Amino acid sequence: MEKARPLWSNPLQFVFACISYAVGLGNVWRFPYLCQMYGGGSFLVPYVIMLLVEGMPLLYLELAVGQRMRQGSIGAWRTISPYLSGVGVASVVVSFFLSMYYNVINAWSFWYLFHSFQDPLPWSVCPLNANRTGYDEECEKASSTQYFWYRKTLNISPSIQESGGVQWEPALCLLLAWLLVYLCILRGTESTGKIEQLANPRTWINAATQIFFSLGLGFGSLIAFASYNEPSNNCQKHAIIVSLINSSTSIFASIVTFSIYGFKATFNYESCLQKVILLLINSFDLEDGSVTADNLEQVKSYLASTYPSEYSAIAPQIHNCSLESELNTAVQGTGLAFIVYTEAIKNMEVSQLWSVLYFLMMLLLGVGSMLGNTMAIITPLTDSKFISSLLPREVISGLVCLINCAIGLVFTLESGNYWFDIFNDYAATLSLLLIVLVEAVALCYVYGLRRFERELQAMTGRALSWYWKILWAVVSPLLMVGLFIFYLSDYILAGTLQYQAWDASQGQLVTRDYPPYALAVIGLLVAASTMCVPLVALGTFVLRRLKRGDTAPVS
Repeated sequence: MEKARPLWSNPLQFVFACISYAVGLGNVWRFPYLCQMYGGGSFLVPYVIMLLVEGMPLLYLELAVGQRMRQGSIGAWRTISPYLSGVGVASVVVSFFLSMYYNVINAWSFWYLFHSFQDPLPWSVCPLNANRTGYDEECEKASSTQYFWYRKTLNISPSIQESGGVQWEPALCLLLAWLLVYLCILRGTESTGKIEQLANPRTWINAATQIFFSLGLGFGSLIAFASYNEPSNNCQKHAIIVSLINSSTSIFASIVTFSIYGFKATFNYESCLQKVILLLINSFDLEDGSVTADNLEQVKSYLASTYPSEYSAIAPQIHNCSLESELNTAVQGTGLAFIVYTEAIKNMEVSQLWSVLYFLMMLLLGVGSMLGNTMAIITPLTDSKFISSLLPREVISGLVCLINCAIGLVFTLESGNYWFDIFNDYAATLSLLLIVLVEAVALCYVYGLRRFERELQAMTGRALSWYWKILWAVVSPLLMVGLFIFYLSDYILAGTLQYQAWDASQGQLVTRDYPPYALAVIGLLVAASTMCVPLVALGTFVLRRLKRGDTAPVS
């Protein structure tokens, strides 16, 4: 007899696992950035609308498919139609790409956590130069937090063409991160737990994509989680709960982030003023206290008119301090997590405590998402009778983690951060849009919405509301087609793809064009997953025709 499928001990464990997977680093470092870029609080209008018409329905769809088919992504879509096996394969490929680079973030979090116990924090001050006569030149031109990130953590090369060697300390942290993920997987399912901007189409598109990717749709993780549910589980209620908690976390994180933005902007503004005041006092031999923030502009005008030659000599060193420009600086991704936040933390009282708490939070968010991503790979493999007959689940899980860890060492090279950005920007965006579009169309028009509605009602004892049926069959597919067309046109109109490289001589990021081989890798990343859907369908068709030809009677 077929081995019984493991089940969650109770529905609450399933909900916590979905929340742990959905609430990730994107809630902390991308949603606040989008709010700042697209009108602040007004961004919540398109965000909430997209949550209702896209996020919740598609999350419910994936949970319902997993619970009904009781298989991982490949098996679930093969059951719906043999020609749709490629949808599951594409989900596994995207999850594999994501797992390759995502755990590097956890490795960086470990690195910062270990350094958080030092007093002072190592990113709070610039190190001395080789002659010990002053501070390191690169650090002085940048900042202590940027220096610690780009030089001490990444030891970044000037361009993607200069690979450099593996940085053994981040590599050991990556090994530790994968070991933690593997140990958690071994526990099994029992314990895994501004207003005018509204008229800007890009505002609505970014709101939709933030909902889409924040919930983790299309990776197969949600289908894998739901496949371990009791058939009678109320997955509709759980889809709503997970969506609301995920969005609430994003909003809460943005409030905290804007507080940190304000703290950092005020501190930088006051520091800038003090540097200008000190420069003027020393250059013109003024009395201490004669120049303040309130009379600074009047003093500058007086000195410029009274001592024009002396003032023009120091004019390049006089910065234009602006609180507004500081507040308008928007950062996302690793720049927000490891530079902006650490800049604020170093100026807080008991900075070591806040640093430890912050990077522990980063680890909890990152590891929770990693477990979901890895389960999306492992579940279809363990569902395969051929693979599971050869290898036990522990070995399959270990091999998946080991392979990902080995490939992930690429991201610990001196050029590793550039490759990280490539994977982060191009490995999943178009692929996930295509995957979930095909999922919605396949369920409604291949498997049949009425058929699935009857099965869902028999399974859960609850009728499917017209709200979900309209969104599944019409609204969500049309919205995803629009997003897909936008992204394709955006990539075409963008021209040559570029990246941000660290220039140590200037202490800042500069824009460079990707070399041809990097563009080839980007193309392969997009094609490797998107082509799974048509190629597997074509392969299934050809195999069926060949089998039909072999069994045809001889005349």
